Amino acid sequence: MTIDEGSLAPDDPVPAGFDPAMLGPDGTGHPRRNLILVIMCLCLVLIVAAVSSLNVAIPTIVRELDPSSTEQLWIVASYALVFAGLLLLCGALGDRYGRKNALMVGLVIFGGASSLAAYADDATQLITYRSIMGIGAALIMPATLSTLTVVFAPRDRAKAIAVWAGFAGAGGAIGPVASGLLLEWFWWGSVFFITVPIAAAALVAIIAVVPNSADSAKHRLDYVGAVLSVIALVGFVFAIIEGPEIGWLDPITVGAFMMSVIAALVYIRWERRVEHPLLDPEYFRIPSFGLGSLTITVAFMAMFGMFFLLTLYMQFVLGYSALGAAVRLLPFSVVMIALAPRSPLFIAKFGVARVVSLGFLIQSIGFALAMLLDVDSGYPLLLAAVVPMAAGMALLMPPTTNAIVSSLPQDKAGVASAVNDTTREVGGAVGIALLGTLVTVNYQRAMDDVTSGLPPEVAELAGDSIGGASLAAGGLDPSVAGPLVDAANAAFVDGTRLAFGVAAALGLTMSVIIGRYYPRDRADRAATEPAVR
Repeated sequence: MTIDEGSLAPDDPVPAGFDPAMLGPDGTGHPRRNLILVIMCLCLVLIVAAVSSLNVAIPTIVRELDPSSTEQLWIVASYALVFAGLLLLCGALGDRYGRKNALMVGLVIFGGASSLAAYADDATQLITYRSIMGIGAALIMPATLSTLTVVFAPRDRAKAIAVWAGFAGAGGAIGPVASGLLLEWFWWGSVFFITVPIAAAALVAIIAVVPNSADSAKHRLDYVGAVLSVIALVGFVFAIIEGPEIGWLDPITVGAFMMSVIAALVYIRWERRVEHPLLDPEYFRIPSFGLGSLTITVAFMAMFGMFFLLTLYMQFVLGYSALGAAVRLLPFSVVMIALAPRSPLFIAKFGVARVVSLGFLIQSIGFALAMLLDVDSGYPLLLAAVVPMAAGMALLMPPTTNAIVSSLPQDKAGVASAVNDTTREVGGAVGIALLGTLVTVNYQRAMDDVTSGLPPEVAELAGDSIGGASLAAGGLDPSVAGPLVDAANAAFVDGTRLAFGVAAALGLTMSVIIGRYYPRDRADRAATEPAVR
């Protein structure tokens, strides 16, 4: 059954899991829906910013805690690994036991672990606390989106999700700026402690304002499917994180990939047999759900890869500070926040398929412009590339997110939201690994001849990465250091051109796929009048 705008009459039958009281007595939505949207966006930015903010703080943390290179990697990666691995399970827990409960428990865990991380004495403690923060984040993020799907009436849901999507994209650029500003005046732990009062305020607001919602059928949670999904996701994300560091053919990387694939195959077999699956694989046969998941994955591959490479480019090639680089990426957030809420207007006129296809096309134009960046390019060219990247994301994210969460029954709102979030996190990890590896391979090949005459230890450091070249140059005679830095910059820029070219090609390919295969009738309806089935 489908409930459309105007069909919420008192005598209408109510599908399982749908509570008309959430939409108020007149069916227009929860009386405090706009305030709930603000609270959900605050929680969302808190979670997304925690992913990106630490990159700016790593140099300071290295000076204070003296972590090894492996520990440095896992200080950043532990949060993302646990976060991505538990999203699907935590979305299901929210559906089963209440999304408000998931938000409250998640905020307590996230805020508590953040306060401990702020005063960690060593790298091991920090990695542990970051992992616990990932558990809290996995409970919070799906619940923010699934809560919006039940407090907004169908006719307004697309607009609310568009605002949510705008802040989801903007959070990645806000995090580094906030961290950079904090580090200007406070100790390294302030980048974690700042989240504590924000999480506390959000918790109070949720207790006072946000209604609870859950799966009314109260089916038994699919624990076997939950465990298999965690193994599959953690194994895959672990391999993606470790691959660039230890090698794609290293036994650890290959073993993690194999574990992920085996767990995924067993998961699919199990879910097809169990009475109430965690996430039925057949859902991916729904075009708006399957293609929507692919769209989010590819879009965030490009976005996370772009943030990673442009931050390095601005710091090492153009010479900006970490904070200076983060501030110069803020236009991405401005465009996302300004344009994403307006995407429903474009969808109502042109339809989901055309708008999402156009979004990928515009994003590709941004990456094509980024291919023009050189060692002496100014900020205007970089800005000209970032704006269409953001505009493309702002067009494609809201309708795709809405299509994903509107494709499944209302009882599965948390799982649908978790799928949307999981594809974002997995796509981001893949994007950094893929584009970063392309740059690294190209850089190392180009630097082989340049470093051949240097002492072995210096040659190894300079030939590994552009950051290593910068460190190596600091201990060399200026007559040698200057040409080395110039060669490293040129090699890195050549690699970024290749990576941005791949990103542009992926965007063009997705533009064609969406334009050709996205179901126009059903998708357009889902975008403008989301259904409860």
